[in-house]
Amino acid sequence: MIDIALKLSVSDARRRFDLDIAFESDAPFVALYGPSGAGKSLTLQAMAGLLPVRAGHVMLGGRVLLDTAAGIDLPPQARGIGYLFQHYALFPHLSVRDNIAFGLTDWWRRLTPADAARVDELIESFGLAGLARSKPATLSGGQQQRVALARALACKPQVLLLDEPFAALHTTLRRQLREELRELRRRLGIPALIVSHDAEDVKALAEEVFILDGGGLQRRLRVDDPDLAAALEQVG
Repeated sequence: MIDIALKLSVSDARRRFDLDIAFESDAPFVALYGPSGAGKSLTLQAMAGLLPVRAGHVMLGGRVLLDTAAGIDLPPQARGIGYLFQHYALFPHLSVRDNIAFGLTDWWRRLTPADAARVDELIESFGLAGLARSKPATLSGGQQQRVALARALACKPQVLLLDEPFAALHTTLRRQLREELRELRRRLGIPALIVSHDAEDVKALAEEVFILDGGGLQRRLRVDDPDLAAALEQVG
C-alpha cells in the first residue's frame, strides 16, 4: 500500500509552485500522469526524501517514512526506495559496475562480499556482464537505462520510483523496455510508481492512474475504466 499526503512549495526568483496532493493505492503499478509542470516529479522527490515537505506523510506497506505531525522524517538512504531518475544520473567517471555499486558504499565503508555478490547478480540479470568495465558515455540509451535500474535495485528497495524512464528513447526501444520493466516488476514483486506524460507508458504499464495538474490531483482511474483512454487523450 502506498499512502501519501504532501504539501510543499518550491520557488526561485521568478515563480513559486505549490504541491498539495494526497492519494493511496494498493495497485502493483501506479502512474502519475499529466502535463509538464504538473508536480509529478516533485511528488517522487518528496516521497524519496529529496525535498523538504511542509506538511504530510509518506507510508509504504504500513511503514512510516515521513509524518510531519509526529516528527518522523527518515533520510533518503533509510527509506527503502529505489529511484530511477529521468536522465538516469549515472556518474560519467565510474564504470557500469561502480555505478551499480555506488549506493551500497560510502566514504568510510567499502563493498562487503555480500554486496559485491549482489552487484554481480544484477550485472548478470540485466545482461551487462560484457559492459561491466565500460563508462556510461560508451553505452546506448537502453543500456544506460538498464544500469540505472540495476543501481536502483541494488539496495533491495520496497518500492521503485520511475521518473519518465523512457523519455530519452526512440519509439521501438520504448516498446521493448516497457515490456522488460513490466516483467521486472512482476518478478521482483514490489510496487512501482511511474511518472509520465506519455499515454502509451500509462496504458502499457499502470494498473491505476492518478492525473495531476497544477500541483494537485485531478482524477483517479483504474486501467479497466472505460473513460481511461479519453481522459488520457484530454490531458495530452
